[in-house]
Amino acid sequence: MHGLQQLMAFAETAKHGSFAAAARELGSAPSTLAKAVGRLETALGVKLFHRTTRQVNLTPDGERLFERCQRVLAEVDDLQAEAAGTRAVPAGVLRIDVPIVYGRRFVMPILAKLVRAHPALQLDVRLSDGFADLVRDGVDLAIRAGHLQDSTLVARRLDRQSMVLCASAHYLQAHGTPRRIEDLGGHAAVVFRQPTSGRSRPWQFRQRGVPVELHPPAQVRVNDGEGMVEAARLGLGVCQLPDHMVADELARGSLVELLPSCRPEPVPISVVYPSGRLLPARVRVALEALEALRRRA
Repeated sequence: MHGLQQLMAFAETAKHGSFAAAARELGSAPSTLAKAVGRLETALGVKLFHRTTRQVNLTPDGERLFERCQRVLAEVDDLQAEAAGTRAVPAGVLRIDVPIVYGRRFVMPILAKLVRAHPALQLDVRLSDGFADLVRDGVDLAIRAGHLQDSTLVARRLDRQSMVLCASAHYLQAHGTPRRIEDLGGHAAVVFRQPTSGRSRPWQFRQRGVPVELHPPAQVRVNDGEGMVEAARLGLGVCQLPDHMVADELARGSLVELLPSCRPEPVPISVVYPSGRLLPARVRVALEALEALRRRA
């Protein structure tokens, strides 16, 4: 059991980057965690962290252990949940990673109902437009848009997302309305700065049944979807955004859709979780609750 506690101390410290932050998460003292990690390093005969006065950083050996121990700790949690029985009351911390705007608008209301129905459940909701490593980061579930690339994850399709090209009526009055994809070269572009790569997300279209991709030079780059909506609404240029982000603005007329016949094919929105894992009660009830998103499809 001492070995398991040492692994937990190590994993939390690695996730938070400091003994103090990990101690707050575990309800322990930083010195206790530091000693536990020190004993683990002695037992393994390797250095797991580079330590400074403010933070700790994983060594290459620490990186390898962190990846492996995340799987071990997740399996321990799952085995405990299974031992409690399939009818166990959902309890513990549900860790879920969701896109920022979609999460706020559609997932959070579902999670609020879930907690009201299961008071022993706690939520750790991570709003991010980047892709978390579910195993490494100890995440139970994630909501992702697009086709699944990682074969180690199970995906359940819940919804779909279309990309809409739009601009404000004021901008179009001043600069004209593009009628063809070729017309877009003369317009200011508001583009999304992808959080993982830092690159601008290309615009995607479908012309005569063929996918077309453009990389417009950016007048404005924004790393947040709601920020992009505001930039477009303020007349800074043409932008392409998921339909759920601009539905209200299109309905009010503050934004106008451009080239609707060239919309690309919709992409799925799915809930994903690691394959080969037992599903504790907290995860099962969350998956059932998220099925409510199918009504939007």
